[in-house]
Formats: sequence, C-alpha cells, structure tokens
Amino acid sequence: MNFMSSEDQIAYRDSVATMLAAEVTAESIRARWDSPKGIDEKLIEQLNELGLNTMLVPESCGGLGLSELDFILLAQECGRAALPEPLVDNVLVANAMLADVACSDLVSAKQCEDLLSEVAAGKVMLACGHWINPFINMAHIHQWLLLSHGDEVHLVESSAVELLPQRSADPSRRIFKVNWQPKAETRIANGEAGAGLWRRALNRGALGVAAQLIGLSESILHRAVGFTADREQFGRPVGSNQAVKHLLADCAVSLEFAKPVMARAAYAVGSNSSDADCAVSHAKVAASRAAQLCARHGMQVHGAMGYTWECDLHIWMKRCWAIDKTWGDAGFHKNRIHERLLDPSTLMGAGHTFTSATSKTYNSQEGAA
Repeated sequence: MNFMSSEDQIAYRDSVATMLAAEVTAESIRARWDSPKGIDEKLIEQLNELGLNTMLVPESCGGLGLSELDFILLAQECGRAALPEPLVDNVLVANAMLADVACSDLVSAKQCEDLLSEVAAGKVMLACGHWINPFINMAHIHQWLLLSHGDEVHLVESSAVELLPQRSADPSRRIFKVNWQPKAETRIANGEAGAGLWRRALNRGALGVAAQLIGLSESILHRAVGFTADREQFGRPVGSNQAVKHLLADCAVSLEFAKPVMARAAYAVGSNSSDADCAVSHAKVAASRAAQLCARHGMQVHGAMGYTWECDLHIWMKRCWAIDKTWGDAGFHKNRIHERLLDPSTLMGAGHTFTSATSKTYNSQEGAA
C-alpha cells in the first residue's frame, strides 16, 4: 500500500504546524495551568476557522468530508506542540461519531445533523465519554456529551450531569468523572448500531492517541538532540559521547518503525477495513513503546535538569505518560492483536502473503489509497 501523503495534505499540515508553533509555546501552556478553564478560547476559534472542527464530517452535513488519513498528520502536530485543547478527541471521535449517526437511518439522525451544524459554526463543543475511559478531558468546556450505557449511545447536555474534577499527572489535562442517569429521551442509538458506534469511536480515539504520542516523542527527541549538542562537559558536547548517541538513535529508530504502522491504521479506519481493530491496536502499542522510550532517554540525557519543574521537557513527558493509558492500555491492545493472530480466518504468513487472492486485495487497496 502507498501511504505517501499528498501535496495538499502536507500543505495543510504545514500551515497548522506553523500556527501551533507560534501560538502554543511552553510559556503559554504554563499560563493555561493558572487560568480558570485551562484553554485558550481565541486559539480554539482559530482552529475552527482553519476548518479542523469538521474535517471528518461529510459534506452533506456541512463538513469537509475528509478522512482519518487527512487528519492524522494534524493530530501528530497537536502532539508535537503538546496542545492542551482537546482538539484531537473532539474532531476524531466526538464529531465523527455524531456524523456517523447523522448519516444513518436512525430516528435521531436529524437531531444529530442539526447539532453538527452548530458544532461546525463553533457555537457548541462536543466530547465523548467512552466506557474504556473513566474520565473525560476538559468536560467542563463542552456543552454536549456523548455517553455510554452498555451498547446505548446517549447525547446529554453537560448542564444535566454532575462533573467531578479529578487530578492528572499532566497539569494541562483537566479530567472529570461524570455522574449521570440514562434516560430514554437522551438515547440516540442502541443495540447493534450503538455497539458499532462505540467500536469505531474506540478505534478513532486510540488512533488519535497514537498520532499524538508520535508527535510528542519527536518533540522530546528534538529537544534532547539540541540539548546534548549545546551542553558541554570536559570541553566537548555531551552528544559526542557514543553512549548518548546510541540512546537517541534507539529513540529515532522506534519512531520510524511506529510511523508507517500509524498510517496503515489510519487507512484501515478510514476504509472501514475488517482488520481495523488489529491495525489500530498495533499502532497504539508501537507509538506507546516509542513514547515511553523517548521520554525515558530524553530525561536521562538531560541529566538532573530533566527532573526539574523549570525544565520545559516535563510538559511533553507528562503528556506522554497521561495519555498513554487512555483509549486502552498496552494490555488491552496486545490482547486485540493476539485475538487477530489466533483467528483461523486471518490470512497471514508465508503460505498466504503471496497468494493470488491476497495479491489482488493489496493491489486494489493500493489503488484506492
């Protein structure tokens, strides 16, 4: 399959990256920690003006009609900047989930379509409370919440629930536990349809975390390389020591192995592939492993400075540690990969890789990509 990004995708990514680099700095992130809401409302307006809010919403519902492959590059840039605003979860999970309902034949489709128009206009914000995540990040700034009750999907106004603030290792994340009671009038999907919505939401959420972890890891690695090049001991840069080079090289290699896995997962989710679950879990595990390695080695090469509050490095490290367990931890995703590998119907291994049927499948997918 060809996962090369198009010129339009790269140009869009670069414009967003430039804006984030200018607006989201270590100083502005620290300033958010002391603000009442913990966000920059003007920045959210800028992101909406760039069209990010409705990227995964079909054109029939007032969106841009783009795919997960288009947004995944932007999610990576959000991680690179350690963006405190919950843009990735909003766009990739909540808004996309509402769009799935709006484009379905469910009774609640018209209600969701009307709400999507308000979301697209920047009038309201929507968050998703999936059963796999006990807490919702920035729940206090959202007007509507998508909440789970078994296979049921409920669309609830945030004013109708009780938000209990919790403490996070990352001061940029303001997480809340939601106390609420399901009601028939708030249910927008149930049964098989509801289960499918939650399954897609899980895959999209885990994919978004994987992309952010890769962006965070690249930023940590970049900072570590810069520090070891500037810091001198015994008359020469710390980075000239072979042991330091090996640590940072291991980080770079782990990132390069995780990137194509993430791209494949984005394609699988966007095309509703039957192996989307396994592909997403593979991406989440690979990105988490790279992030943990980069955080550990990045802190180590900074020496004692890496542990301090004054060193900006901890902003990116704590974000890695905080989101690593969201949308399923390593054990959960390894189990999904394990189930796929042991499924007798799964075509893999030397006996199936180059069969005519498999070749036709890959060729058709490559052409579609």
